Amino acid sequence: MAITRAAKVEAEIGKVKAKISEFQTRLRELEQKKTEIENTEIVGIVRGMSIPLEELAVLLQAVKGGGAASGQNDQKPAPAPDVEEETEE
Repeated sequence: MAITRAAKVEAEIGKVKAKISEFQTRLRELEQKKTEIENTEIVGIVRGMSIPLEELAVLLQAVKGGGAASGQNDQKPAPAPDVEEETEE
């Protein structure tokens, strides 16, 4: 009788492992879908801002560096090095 109970527990273990595998697969799919949706939303927001590509790169670098968080770079993005030289002359 001990073998029968052990076999039942083993069968239950197999079922649980199969469910875990299914849930892990589903979790990966949902995480990927979430990332795709977030990326689509980000692209929509950026396109809605109508910022030229060159200025967008400067703005993102400023945000990454923490400059935009303080509000210092909200109105004027930092000019490229060759633009600075022309302005100073």
